[in-house]
Amino acid sequence: MEEEFALAACSGMSPNGLVARVAVHDLAIDDHEIVSICMGSTSADVEGFTRVLNKYPILAINGCEGNCVGKILKDKGVDVIDELNVGDILAETEYKANDAARLDDEGEICVKIVKNTIENKINEIELE
Repeated sequence: MEEEFALAACSGMSPNGLVARVAVHDLAIDDHEIVSICMGSTSADVEGFTRVLNKYPILAINGCEGNCVGKILKDKGVDVIDELNVGDILAETEYKANDAARLDDEGEICVKIVKNTIENKINEIELE
């Protein structure tokens, strides 16, 4: 990765929201060029957390068709470079997340699929 990216994951209480959070967390741990945004702190305008909002290109990772992450960021005046939807990503597979609080084996597979999709999207953005 050539530049830093910020990923903003769904913080909703749905199975896909959990997959989004785990995928973003894993990517941020694995790659020092990826910053994870806390959507709770963003919504609450917590000082320190909101400074990152205009510092890096942001990719919104929504859990469902509500697209709350993108809407919250846009309401805060933040430009989002692109949005992904976990529900749409997983709809193209035979896998689905099953719990909003814990990942089972199938949920872990979902995380891998979503992480791969996010990495591909970041690479695509960098090539533009």
